[in-house]
Amino acid sequence: MNALEHQLDYPFADTLPEPGRLLEVAPGVYWVRMPLPFVLDHINLWLLRDEIDGQAGWTVVDCGIADASIKANWERIFERELGGLPVLRTIVTHCHPDHLGLADWICRGGERERWNVRLWITLGEYMLGRVMAAGDGSNAGGEGAARHFERHGLADPVSLEKLRNRRDYYSKLVPSMPSQFRRLREGDVVRIGANDWRIVTGYGHSPEHAALFCESAGVLISGDMVLPRISTNVSVFDIEPEGNPLALYLESLGRYLTMPADTLVLPSHGKPFRGLHTRIAQLRAHHDARLAEVREACAARPMSAADIVPMMFKRALDIHQMTFAMGEALAHLHLLWLAGELARREDADGVVRFAPAGPAALLSA
Repeated sequence: MNALEHQLDYPFADTLPEPGRLLEVAPGVYWVRMPLPFVLDHINLWLLRDEIDGQAGWTVVDCGIADASIKANWERIFERELGGLPVLRTIVTHCHPDHLGLADWICRGGERERWNVRLWITLGEYMLGRVMAAGDGSNAGGEGAARHFERHGLADPVSLEKLRNRRDYYSKLVPSMPSQFRRLREGDVVRIGANDWRIVTGYGHSPEHAALFCESAGVLISGDMVLPRISTNVSVFDIEPEGNPLALYLESLGRYLTMPADTLVLPSHGKPFRGLHTRIAQLRAHHDARLAEVREACAARPMSAADIVPMMFKRALDIHQMTFAMGEALAHLHLLWLAGELARREDADGVVRFAPAGPAALLSA
């Protein structure tokens, strides 16, 4: 563990669920861990004992990408781990492929189509998922993404061509979407089994992320909004090119400070932990430090997002990682730009660069 991790409490230590098996982390709350084919090589998913209209069963929270090994693990769970009971609903925290990818497949009961249940998700996440699953590019690939990152300083022609060729990146990982859904909203209370779970929406990482908090059990399913080991990616992408997601994310973190400090946090990546308030303070300090670096760099010379990336990410990045690194660098620049600290201009080479705002600086897009 690094120094920051030592400040958190991991009640299950190094214990992890076995592939295709459940591990109970709170009464009626079970942890599933699925592999991912990325540097971030896993996702945590959650199964909750439930009952709807007198029918006992399960609620699934998040799904994994469309992948043969993940489907095989789910099939094992459906057959051996659910006590012969069906899934009654599927809740998805947000539209990123590792969370939404298999939602339609799980709602339809897997390979054997054992049941047909509703997807529960916020409107913002459902609609963006539908748009990107249609296959017309995404935040991570396609012509729009390539133009966006090229405008912000990505000059390597090989990387740009890889981005253009990733037009179907999202639709391969999320091959289908349910045609109907049940809307989740901020403050909604969802009765799952014997417990009430309150929906806590968050912004910046995705359009309308839904975390679930059970006060009586002292448990927060945090999705990607609060992670124990890594910072949540917060990026400016082509779909909202003047966005300010970092300001939204930092504001959203305050919603979790109303929860008890000893809340058991169930994150989508990493291990369950206690120390919620400590972790929020760490995340805010992390971004404060990055913002200070960006201010200093832009004071020395006008900087593009591509110029900022090696300051924030001191390692080699593949094209998948580069999209998020560029997006995150731009998110820090945009927070300072939209706060009036930086001015931006498009130079003769077509690249947008940021410098300290002077009295006569034009701050419009």
